[in-house]
Amino acid sequence: MSLYPRLDDLLELRHQAHALGVSSHHLVNSTFAGLYASVFRGAGVNFEEVREYREGDDIRYMDWKVTARVDAPHLKIFREERERSVVLCVDRGPHMSFGTRGTFKSVQAARAAALIGWAASRLQDRVGGIAFGDPAQGLQHFRPARGRRALWQLLRTLTLPGSAASASIDCLAGALKRATRGLPTGSLIFVIADFNREVRDLEPVLGNLRQRSSVVLIPVDDPADRAIPAMGRVSFRGTDGRLLVIDTDDHQARDAYRAAWEQRRQTLSTLANRLRILLMPIRTELDIHRSLIANLEQRARSRAV
Repeated sequence: MSLYPRLDDLLELRHQAHALGVSSHHLVNSTFAGLYASVFRGAGVNFEEVREYREGDDIRYMDWKVTARVDAPHLKIFREERERSVVLCVDRGPHMSFGTRGTFKSVQAARAAALIGWAASRLQDRVGGIAFGDPAQGLQHFRPARGRRALWQLLRTLTLPGSAASASIDCLAGALKRATRGLPTGSLIFVIADFNREVRDLEPVLGNLRQRSSVVLIPVDDPADRAIPAMGRVSFRGTDGRLLVIDTDDHQARDAYRAAWEQRRQTLSTLANRLRILLMPIRTELDIHRSLIANLEQRARSRAV
């Protein structure tokens, strides 16, 4: 089980030959790309201006406030959305070098970024990204641009080995502030990270982000985040370098561990709901393509109700 994905594998995800039997000559499986478009592009229109009403205009788009103010009928005009800036913020901290089943968090995060990036690129969106959390490399920013250059640079960065530093740094808030610098209103930001942390401090920056952009949080979960199996006394080394010895046969300790994880996830879910942010968890032991499709299908159903 490799700690980092191969670039060729991330590039191959644009074909989706492995998941649903689609020919490798077809770009991004139509099921995923179609769901992505329906959930994140919506009606595909943006407000452009208000102008005077003309005979034959659709009265459903009347701007009644302007009409009353100037005492003449006015209409809201929309233009078709041709492209959108999409930013993929991907966690590369030492805590992502963890996985007990399926693959490592670092690999699953890169796969998610690749799938979403290819789908956005297919819709002619400007795609860029940020890789953050590596103590040595710092924050690496690839501004959204037409074409695939920025996406390719991000994916290549995600395949590089991380630093050997033992201490983790929590720079998610800083990465989010950097991600939105210079972005136009209506941009779409995906945050693919290990959210098994305290998230209350993120509310101010996420709230500011949500005022101008759409935000999607994608927690990358491993089964051992939620529940530790009974394995006797086991040694763990934390990202701060400390060695911990835990008796995993202690039922009370395992229950407390599980309860703590559930509390953190509930806090994240409550925060996302309050800010109207989409939450799409993925797991290391599940197929990434099917996981994202399931999340998008659930989101599409909830919007249709």
